[in-house]
Amino acid sequence: MSRLVPAPDALVGKRFDVAVAKMLGISRAKAAELIESGQARVLGRDISKSSTLQSGETVEFDIVEERTEPEPIARDMAVVYEDDDVIVVDKPVGVAAHASVGWTGPTVLGSLLDRGVHITSYGAAGRQGIVSRLDVGTSGLMLVCKSDPAYVEMRRQFAEHEVVKTYHALVQGNLKENKATIEAPIGRAKVSDFRFCVTPAGKEAITHWDVMERFGEATLVSVNLETGRTHQIRVHFSSIGHPLAGDAMYGANPQLGEALGLERQWLHAKQLEFRHPRTHVWTTVKSHYPADLQHALDVMRGRHDTQDKPEV
Repeated sequence: MSRLVPAPDALVGKRFDVAVAKMLGISRAKAAELIESGQARVLGRDISKSSTLQSGETVEFDIVEERTEPEPIARDMAVVYEDDDVIVVDKPVGVAAHASVGWTGPTVLGSLLDRGVHITSYGAAGRQGIVSRLDVGTSGLMLVCKSDPAYVEMRRQFAEHEVVKTYHALVQGNLKENKATIEAPIGRAKVSDFRFCVTPAGKEAITHWDVMERFGEATLVSVNLETGRTHQIRVHFSSIGHPLAGDAMYGANPQLGEALGLERQWLHAKQLEFRHPRTHVWTTVKSHYPADLQHALDVMRGRHDTQDKPEV
């Protein structure tokens, strides 16, 4: 179940868990579980179960429904690093991080559990072990925690932006600078529950990028995120007039996407650097481009024999 509900006048000023319980007709304990797992929240601000619901706010429910059919399994999902504490997978496009409302495809978590991988029980139900996510349409490296101490420590590292996440993206147009930072808050777009946009009411979002190759009509960039908002890279580049190639949701040119053979945005989580939660050794894991992105890049290079590479 996924829906947006304006705060009822009768519940304004009430504790959030009490309000959710009344709105859904459930127990206060169950309401608290939904809040703590992120399935019940207030748009525009972080809220705990003991916080007070305010006038004019909108409550968002995104409740995971029990599946009646077995979840499909991503059997081609490669494991690039694994030990007793963490496992890093190379997530294919078309695989979600975990189960969610309306999603009937494979998930990283479900596919790992199907393989017999032990995952910590820490975390929200259906999302245990997950400390960061990738969009369904984004491929690349994703870390999942196997042990309880690893979950606590890696959640802290991600929350405090100590993990270095490097993405490669092919953006439309010729970026004016060789490196820059986009700093603009991101929130949900009013026109759609699935889209996000730059808005003063959004959460802080900071994206750093460096040019790797120039093709005139597109630019290959290396991207590091200081924050981890949903669709952050896609929204930020679209906001400066350079949407990701193939990203129709955020304004990409469909003709270019078709010419490159793209059926999704050209975006890949290429490298992950973190301090190992048990040994504290700085660990770097790398990935290769999947076939569809490599093909699109080869086509782009073929369209432009002369490459304008940035000065080092």
